[in-house]
Amino acid sequence: MPDTVRPDAILWDIGNTLVDWNPDYLYRKLIPGAQERAGFLASVCTMAWHTEHDRGVPMAQNRRHLVEAHPHLEDLILAWETRWDEMFDGYVDGMEGMIDALAAHGLAQHALSNMPSEKWPWVRAHYPDLARFETAVISGDEGVIKPDPAIYEITKDRIPATAHKTLFIDDRLDNVEAAMAAGFMGHHFRDAATLKADLAARGIAL
Repeated sequence: MPDTVRPDAILWDIGNTLVDWNPDYLYRKLIPGAQERAGFLASVCTMAWHTEHDRGVPMAQNRRHLVEAHPHLEDLILAWETRWDEMFDGYVDGMEGMIDALAAHGLAQHALSNMPSEKWPWVRAHYPDLARFETAVISGDEGVIKPDPAIYEITKDRIPATAHKTLFIDDRLDNVEAAMAAGFMGHHFRDAATLKADLAARGIAL
């Protein structure tokens, strides 16, 4: 049976759980052809490459080898940093106001996000709801990313809530499974309606 224990706290992933982030939002402006754009994102500015930003490698350092390998694409590579804001498109459908709604139920809220350290201040400034987080564990600050078990141990040490009474919400199943292995409750985020149904089953009706 699914876990239906009422949590005392929520631990949020941010990108594609609360806020809508997709590099394609930017690169469709810069590379109009779908096939060419897909090739660029699959072979140049890849998610594996971006993961190093999340791990704490500065963007200027991380792009150096790409620019050396693809000097004719330098402007497109640099845009990942300089036009970062254009990769965002508001909140994930149905998620705007969710943090406030859960706060009204008396739930403490924290964040555990894979994100470049140098970009976290921009995200926090442009999504004021995130100011409600009592604690934010950002992978770029810690030098370790989800689903590495180490970042969940850091989080357990950092937040005041106990893991077994904290519901971790993330759009990646491997991150949720790792959190549950570390002792957290878990919800694999797919959409706002499914999350609300899970919360209702746990005694939190929104």
